Amino acid sequence: MNTFKKTTLALAISALAGGAIAQSAPAPAPEPEKSPITANVTVVNDYRYRGISQSNFKPAIQGGFDYAHESGFYIGNWNSSISWISDSSTFNGGRTTTVSAPIEMDFYAGFKKELIAPGFASDIGVLQYYYPATGLANGVTNPNTTEIYLAQNFTFGPITGFGKFSYAVTTLFGNANTTGSYYPDLTLNYDTGVWGITANAHVGYQYFAGNASPRVSNSALYSYTDWKLGLTKDFGGGLALSAAYVGTNSPSSGTVNGAAKGQFSPSGQNLGKGGAVVALTKTF
Repeated sequence: MNTFKKTTLALAISALAGGAIAQSAPAPAPEPEKSPITANVTVVNDYRYRGISQSNFKPAIQGGFDYAHESGFYIGNWNSSISWISDSSTFNGGRTTTVSAPIEMDFYAGFKKELIAPGFASDIGVLQYYYPATGLANGVTNPNTTEIYLAQNFTFGPITGFGKFSYAVTTLFGNANTTGSYYPDLTLNYDTGVWGITANAHVGYQYFAGNASPRVSNSALYSYTDWKLGLTKDFGGGLALSAAYVGTNSPSSGTVNGAAKGQFSPSGQNLGKGGAVVALTKTF
């Protein structure tokens, strides 16, 4: 039925009723305009990034904001408390240099639009990881990192997710000679339809480019796969609770031509070992 016929029928019914009901019925309230700015805050028992603990298996507080224009352009900032830089000491010139950086600050901008079909948003952007640090002199590599990324979101009924490819155009998180490192990953979410619970799954592969020395590649020392399985409960009002098991195959021991493999805490714990991650998030 086209709009003209629907309007004519409505007018006829109104006339037969004497117009009294139509005149007394209140006009529907307009839907509130959606703000282009959103904010979020999270408390988590262990900040894991690409499967590696950034807080030495201790709690972290996180938060940020995003601005999204109707054109598809967006810009945002996200921050988290960390300890991995402050925990690290690098031996230089016969003495130990301590680097301190208690916070990670991420700045990003990009373009995201449903170019293929509804529910299939394409996303391209740039992300700057910034660590306000002290003690970076004496040959300690700056941990600040810039990545460009390309992602494709998808929706198939109750299943949503995205595939993403991130590429480092600088050295990666303070690891020397790692420009060109990359991280492809896949995330899937399944709306169970029960109690506002969504099942979550993730897998990614962090490749480290370049050579740590003439005889040892960074990939042989540090490259690994990470994964996550979990559940998220939506309480409504922007409040959500998530619980997941996060793991990696980052080596817990071993060497390559005398260089140690893997990523470890000062106490010698493998920062990529499996563990539970529980987070409470509020979105405004």
